[in-house]
Amino acid sequence: MNMKSIPRLPILYAIFAAACYGVSSPLSKVLLKELPPTLIAAFLYLGAGLGMAILNLFRKTKRTKHKEAKITKKELPYIFGMIALDIAAPIALMFGLTMTTPANASLLNNFEIVATAVIALLIFKETVGRRMWVAITLITLSCVILSFDDISSLSFSLGSVLVLIACVFWGFENNCTRMLSLNDPLQIVVVKGFGSGIGALIIALAIREYSKNVPYIVLALLLGFFAYGLSIYFYILAQRELGAARTSIFYAIAPFIGVGLSFIFFNQPLSVSFVIAIVVMVIGAYFAASEKHHHEHTHEFIEHEHRHSHSDEHHNHTHNNPVKEHSHLHTHEKLQHDHLHTPDMHHTHTH
Repeated sequence: MNMKSIPRLPILYAIFAAACYGVSSPLSKVLLKELPPTLIAAFLYLGAGLGMAILNLFRKTKRTKHKEAKITKKELPYIFGMIALDIAAPIALMFGLTMTTPANASLLNNFEIVATAVIALLIFKETVGRRMWVAITLITLSCVILSFDDISSLSFSLGSVLVLIACVFWGFENNCTRMLSLNDPLQIVVVKGFGSGIGALIIALAIREYSKNVPYIVLALLLGFFAYGLSIYFYILAQRELGAARTSIFYAIAPFIGVGLSFIFFNQPLSVSFVIAIVVMVIGAYFAASEKHHHEHTHEFIEHEHRHSHSDEHHNHTHNNPVKEHSHLHTHEKLQHDHLHTPDMHHTHTH
């Protein structure tokens, strides 16, 4: 898939999502000086849910016609899975940050790409081509390089292991979210934010993690709105068109933003292994972005609801009045054709 074959707007969504999340690791490291790990995880998601709920209220005051499909009962298994994984992942990440540098954690977050792609292939049957496998291999190698405190002594870091575990949790969560990507992304983030935030807060209180530091709590909520709320919102929009694995590849810019901020705020020196890991990751990202995928495939008959327009060949049903983007229950007739495509929710065929 070359860059011209991929819709540009979803790429911008993925990059903007990465930019929002990129500030998370270095700024969370600052918050850890005053707040315990599980409590930070709770406030990050609560900040996301609260902030996006306010945006949702603002959207309703505009009185515009609702263009997004609402969550229904059939999506509940993915909702529950998403919330549970979103409770576990940031807790593992916060504990990992207490044992490793924020720069190292930021780059190790790229292992989320590997986990997302492998889970998408093996469990959710998303297509992963040869060039994508090369990318996955290179990114895995770079993560292995970063996971050792000292390559010469092969001393493995527990903090690195916890960050990698968080990435696996998020890999499963990304695929659950992909299954919800045709629904209203704002509603998804609100549910995810409050569900995961309240769950993590209950755990924090159960293990007696408290804090009366109101300024830092407010900062954690604000960081959650930008680094989790806005990031997840645009990530879901990107997944609609690109699929889980490919969205994660473009999202890979996030750790590099985190690393840059870590060097600025924490004055961390560049090690040889650090530089090697970055180079390997860049090469891996190139292979992922240059993958090309097209073949003759069949779209089976399906009935579903989601936001769409009639500017593509997949939505050719008629309306009494011409409309732009809108959402309603509609059908797709069986169709067979050949074109460049990504594994979005309209291209879930097997290979």
